[in-house]
Amino acid sequence: MKQIHFKLKPYSRGFHIITDEILMSLGQLPQNGLLHLFIQHTSAGICINENADPSVLHDLNNWFNQNIKENEPYYKHTFEGPDDMPAHIKSIVTGCELSIPIVDSRLALGTWQGIYLGEFRNHANSRSLVASLIRG
Repeated sequence: MKQIHFKLKPYSRGFHIITDEILMSLGQLPQNGLLHLFIQHTSAGICINENADPSVLHDLNNWFNQNIKENEPYYKHTFEGPDDMPAHIKSIVTGCELSIPIVDSRLALGTWQGIYLGEFRNHANSRSLVASLIRG
């Protein structure tokens, strides 16, 4: 097994397709195996979704913001700003890890699948990830 620690460039709030940035950080993939990705944050998440139509990114962002709102009167964790507690909830929904098979030295993503970063803070810095490459 090989582990690679890397940082994504900073992204604005919302969903972003980061497949290419991840692949550039990993270098050569093994012939067959498994990629496990883990984001080391509680206010951002990673997931897999459609990579062809940019309106999906827009619609997901709108749904998350409509259903997980800022400034709810029942939030107690507010000292880091009104976007922080909703960011924690959103990160639970998207998740903090992914496992993707590697086949013929390529990620075995479907035709329309891409790796997403869900950036849920208004002013985030770069995000740290750990990639574990497990040879098959």
